Amino acid sequence: MTKTILTALALAALGGTALAADLPSRKGPVYAPLAPIFTWTGFYAGVNAGGVFTENTISTVGTAPFTIGNVLAERRPSSISNDETGFIGGAQIGYNYQIGSVVLGIETDIQYTDISSRTSRLGTSNATSVFSQDLDYLGTVRLRAGYAFDRVMVYATGGLAYGDVSNRATFFNAALPGQVDYVGGKSDIKVGFTVGGGVEYAFTNNLSLKAEYLYYDLGKQNVAVNQVNFALAPGSYVSRMENNGHIVRAGLNYRFSTF
Repeated sequence: MTKTILTALALAALGGTALAADLPSRKGPVYAPLAPIFTWTGFYAGVNAGGVFTENTISTVGTAPFTIGNVLAERRPSSISNDETGFIGGAQIGYNYQIGSVVLGIETDIQYTDISSRTSRLGTSNATSVFSQDLDYLGTVRLRAGYAFDRVMVYATGGLAYGDVSNRATFFNAALPGQVDYVGGKSDIKVGFTVGGGVEYAFTNNLSLKAEYLYYDLGKQNVAVNQVNFALAPGSYVSRMENNGHIVRAGLNYRFSTF
């Protein structure tokens, strides 16, 4: 009797094992990997190009009775505008750090410009005065503060600006137009400030496009316009020349951080 019961139990166990082997296996659900969260944090470098628009005022004063009288009589212009439009382009590097939706950063750039402006005035008694200004390059070191809407960031920026400026004045004789009576020039690296803002869009995790506006002011430069025609009464002039302008540009940045 006992042998019969044990045999029945063994057969039942073998049958259950065979049935279990025939059932389909059950696997856990397969989850797709989560996409990485985009962040503006990281070092970046890029290039930019655009337009620069200068709007400078040049004021002139005399330093002796004869030259003071010429300015008062408008033989030499007491004030004249010198505006120019040109190309600007260069490269930038920087670093961003994102905290929530706030993005803080620092950026420096160096730019080539082809600004070379010239203006003239025919004063009373047919005395011609010519002023020229050049900006060979412009650089900035700026802080940036922005707000990110995921891959779109709007930001304000400001900091230090510097550039290689050249200013020159030439005053011609009233009776002999080709004869120079007074001349002066000065070239220097000027330091000032810049402020502006922009918007940047990251179209991949590493590449972004930006549009940016900057105003820069490199201060004023005093140019001594000295007498070279000593047949005239003694004296000279000082022309005070502004060096500022507006920049509108587009840029492409590559972020070195990977996600």
